Amino acid sequence: MPDHSSPALPALLADEWEFRMREDPLFATQCGDHRYDDRLPTISEADADRRLAQLRAFRVRAQAIDGAALSDADRLNQAIFARYLADEIAEIEFRAYRLPLAKAGGFHSTFTELPDFAPFNTPLDYENYIARLQAFPTYVAGQIEVMRAGLREGHLPPRAILSGVDESLRSLSVDDATRSVFFKPFELFPKTIGEADQRRLAAAGRAAIANSIVPGYRALLDFVTGEYLPAARADVAASSLPNGQAFYAHRVRYFTTLDITPQRVHEIGLAEVQRIRAEMEAVMHTAGFQGDFKEFIDFLRTDPRFYVETPAALMKEVALVLKKIDGELPRLFQTLPRAPYGIKPVPDHIAPYTTTAYYFPLAGDGSRAGFYYVNTYDLKSRPLYEIEALSLHEAVPGHHLQIALQQEIADLPNFRRFGWVTAFGEGWALYAERLGLEMGFYQDPYSDFGRLTYEMWRACRLVVDTGLHSLGWTRQQAIDYMAANTASTLLNLANEVDRYIAWPGQALAYKLGELKIRELRAQAEQQLGSRFDVREFHDIVLRDGALPLAVLEAKVKRWLAPGEWANHQ
Repeated sequence: MPDHSSPALPALLADEWEFRMREDPLFATQCGDHRYDDRLPTISEADADRRLAQLRAFRVRAQAIDGAALSDADRLNQAIFARYLADEIAEIEFRAYRLPLAKAGGFHSTFTELPDFAPFNTPLDYENYIARLQAFPTYVAGQIEVMRAGLREGHLPPRAILSGVDESLRSLSVDDATRSVFFKPFELFPKTIGEADQRRLAAAGRAAIANSIVPGYRALLDFVTGEYLPAARADVAASSLPNGQAFYAHRVRYFTTLDITPQRVHEIGLAEVQRIRAEMEAVMHTAGFQGDFKEFIDFLRTDPRFYVETPAALMKEVALVLKKIDGELPRLFQTLPRAPYGIKPVPDHIAPYTTTAYYFPLAGDGSRAGFYYVNTYDLKSRPLYEIEALSLHEAVPGHHLQIALQQEIADLPNFRRFGWVTAFGEGWALYAERLGLEMGFYQDPYSDFGRLTYEMWRACRLVVDTGLHSLGWTRQQAIDYMAANTASTLLNLANEVDRYIAWPGQALAYKLGELKIRELRAQAEQQLGSRFDVREFHDIVLRDGALPLAVLEAKVKRWLAPGEWANHQ
């Protein structure tokens, strides 16, 4: 019999979590741990080496634990934790941290999210926030140090992904502190904070922005324009980095959780593109369009009926779709999250350079809802026929439903409760887009085409990401391939391709994760026949949080094993 009281694994998981909270105070705040709310991460080459040594020490401890002495739940924790350690150790060994900047992301833009997730309930909360603003120049200096190490040793960013970073940095280097995104918390204080404290804290906030935030961003701008951008490489492949082929192979495994080669991923992508293209052409004919595929795409990109004229109108359309989705969820899910979600526009300083939408998770302590961010920049690039698929993906039953449910599983260890497995999370969200067919959406042929173009978009990623990073494709070749096969606008496509360049391997997770979930559902439907209950299947998939795909597959197969299904009922 397994020893259910073995203390070694819980102690290791607790020690590693404490280490992670100390090392990344921003993540700690997002998880609801407020012990380090006045701090920022320390960034340097020495810090990276120190973290690497500690992760290796945790791995030694993990390898010494006898799995036979663990409960089934702890054996699962042990297996997932071992994979997490291996991935994080490899990330530092490949020196991925030396490339922290890109126009579609990077520390300069993620730091602007601090006002959205930091607590602002007491004077101490504001003082902690101000301390973080004051620490920003040191944080920037550390990032510049590791980027300079990258310049010396060949960890150079592609020039394409830095285009626009300077404009973003200039927009954050405001002359008037009250116009900064960081001043927002000082515009509306909670009623529990007295007027004298409000005046004191607002003055300190203005000073911190003027004396720390703005100089920090200007120092980063000087570095980017004076050193980083001139040294950036013309090619875009991750395989061009030091030990680049091995790095990209690691990234494929890291994001997909599969032992699969870039060439095999590319082949799967080509097959999926061919299949989806046939479905798209069938929908085009259903719509009664007289013309070829390219003409239909041009029609969708230019006809005014598919676009709104104001950001408010776009947000209203999104809100209506979301409300309709909410009402359909109980038909497909027996367990729904308690935590709510909201919608917000993408901030102006990143909107021109980032994707169509994204999800920002809820606070781990329940103090903040999850938010679906909608890009309202360049409304001619935001077609209405994409809203249903986009909302199903980013909010419910996609990211918000999955992540909120995971955070509400009380007996998960923290590294899993707040962890992220890209292939599971993004695969689930893409699967959620298809669930719209079962929920009564995509009744209009154009919105159904929007669904298919989103699926095609993810299939093209398998082709394009591997093409860019392993097979010698150029940036323009990737954009042209996406433009020929999807209805997405050219601005979206260029931003997406730059994202794949900046984030090698991440884009592969969506389609490969979705294919695995669909494969497992098909097996369950075939094996169970009339006994198949989609609400039960979704519960099986989601109720242990995000899992590596092989672990998910083993779990579903155990559920389907003879005798197990009946016992589960």
